[in-house]
Amino acid sequence: MDFRERALSSGVETLTDSELLAILLGTGSAGEPVHRLAAALLEQEGGLLGLSQASPHALTQRRGVGRAKAVLLGAAFELGRRAHLGALVPRTNRIQSYGEVVEWARPRFASLEHEEVWLLALDGKNALKSARRIAQGGAHGCALTTRDVLSPALRDRASAIVLVHNHPSGDPKPSREDIEMTRAIAAACDVVGVPLFDHVVVAREGASSLFEIGAF
Repeated sequence: MDFRERALSSGVETLTDSELLAILLGTGSAGEPVHRLAAALLEQEGGLLGLSQASPHALTQRRGVGRAKAVLLGAAFELGRRAHLGALVPRTNRIQSYGEVVEWARPRFASLEHEEVWLLALDGKNALKSARRIAQGGAHGCALTTRDVLSPALRDRASAIVLVHNHPSGDPKPSREDIEMTRAIAAACDVVGVPLFDHVVVAREGASSLFEIGAF
């Protein structure tokens, strides 16, 4: 019985990572069966986590993985990510504490290799109206202006906002630039009457709140 038949008879949960990947790939290449290609890909990328973070373009550089297979793998990982995140949505959909911001944010982008800044727009009861990425950069940060924050906040008619960004370094301690940027944004938010409740930094090694440390 091969692994495809075992998936039908016993369930996909009984298959190894390599066997599941082989099913997605479908075929190997000349001289390399699909199960060997799957195992080699996992080893090359450092396991499932590394493979999930690899771009489709990077995967096409591997012999036996063309554009169609690379896009298929990317789509499979994205579906899994969305299903996981959907299960994490609070039933009340409210953001009422620093801990709830961390619970929302860490699974989404704490382990990314690039920096992203997200804006959480809240209504008058602290229910989450919208969550949108407003900036993206590299491993060493990204530029953000007060306009980048206020424009979507006003467009979404937010009563208050929370900023969240990740540190690819793994260290959640706010940088001097983080603090200066937060103070400027908080002042601008006060002018337009949409208060900044918090600015939270998430990373692999933990999280921090700029509000709780008195940065603004």
